[in-house]
Amino acid sequence: MAETLTVHRSGHATVQDLGRPGRARTGLPANGALDEYSARMANVLCGNADSAPLVEITMLDFACEPSADLLVAVTGAPADVTVDGVPHPQWEPLVVRGGQVLAITGIRQGARVYLAAYGAFDADFLLGSCAPDTILGFGRTLRAGEHLALAGHWPSLVHPVFRHPFFRLRPPRPRFGSPWTIDVTDGPDLAEFGESHAVLFAAEYVVTPRSNHVGLRLRGEVPRRAVHGEVLSRGVPIGAIEVPAGDELLVLHRGRGVTAGYPVLAVVTSASLSSLGQARPGDTVRFRRRTVADAVAAYRDGRAAVREVRHRVRTAFDALDIP
Repeated sequence: MAETLTVHRSGHATVQDLGRPGRARTGLPANGALDEYSARMANVLCGNADSAPLVEITMLDFACEPSADLLVAVTGAPADVTVDGVPHPQWEPLVVRGGQVLAITGIRQGARVYLAAYGAFDADFLLGSCAPDTILGFGRTLRAGEHLALAGHWPSLVHPVFRHPFFRLRPPRPRFGSPWTIDVTDGPDLAEFGESHAVLFAAEYVVTPRSNHVGLRLRGEVPRRAVHGEVLSRGVPIGAIEVPAGDELLVLHRGRGVTAGYPVLAVVTSASLSSLGQARPGDTVRFRRRTVADAVAAYRDGRAAVREVRHRVRTAFDALDIP
C-alpha cells in the first residue's frame, strides 16, 4: 500500500508545481506556484526535482499526518511549524514520524507557504503539469480528510535523541513582509506616459482584496498616458503592469490571460515575481526601476542559489546512503 499524507486541516491549499511555461501560443496561462523560488527550494531541500508536485498553502492554517516516517521541508512566508506541538524551523529538511501531526499555522509577512515531501506527491498531470487551471477546470484543492499519495519511500533516518534531521543546510531566504520592493524593467508603452511614468517609482500602492493568481490589483496614484487612442489587444507577459482607465494598477501574474488591451507601463522581473506572489491584501508595494541586465543577473543569482543547495543536499544524502 502506498504511503500517504492525511489532511486534517486544509485551509486553502492546492497541489502545485511550476506550471505550464511555453503554452501561451495555445492560449493557456502558465499557472503554478506564485512564489517560484520558495517552491523550488522546498523541493530541492527534500531531494526532489525543482518542478515536483508540492502543496501551496495560502494564508490559512494547515495540518496533516503521514502514514509513515517522512522527510519534508516547509518554505515560503514565515509561519509556526510544529510536529505534535513541538516547534521546528522552516527552510530546513525535517523528519516527521508516521502518525505525528505536522501543523503549519500563523502564516504572516506573506501569503503562501510551501510543503514538499521526499519523493514528491503523486498527482494527476495535464499538459505536463499538475498546476490547477480554472479555465480548464483542472487541479486539486485539498480538503480535510483527503489522502495525498506519496511517490517515494523515506528510509526512516531520524536522530535517536533529538528527532531532528542529521543536517542543516541554511539556504538563502528572501526578505518577507510589507512594504514589498518589486523590481521592474521598462514596459513597451512607457514612452506613452511621458513624465507621468515617474509616478510609478515614487508612489506606494496597496494590494486590494480583489487580487488572486491571475493578478494583483493595486490602489494608489496611477500614471496617466500622455497620448490618446486605443491599445490593440496583444500578447502580454507574466509580470506586466497594466494601466486601465480607472484608479488601480493591474499586475499580471502566473494565471493571467495571454492577451490584453491595456497599456503596459513596466514588467516585473522574474526574480521579483516570487515576492509579488507573497503580497497580501492590505500590504504596501513599491516599484524599483531596473535594467534588463540587472534583471538577468538577479534571475541567475536565484537559480545559482537553488543549484548550490541541491548540491549540498545531494552530498548529505550520499553520505547517509539515501537514494
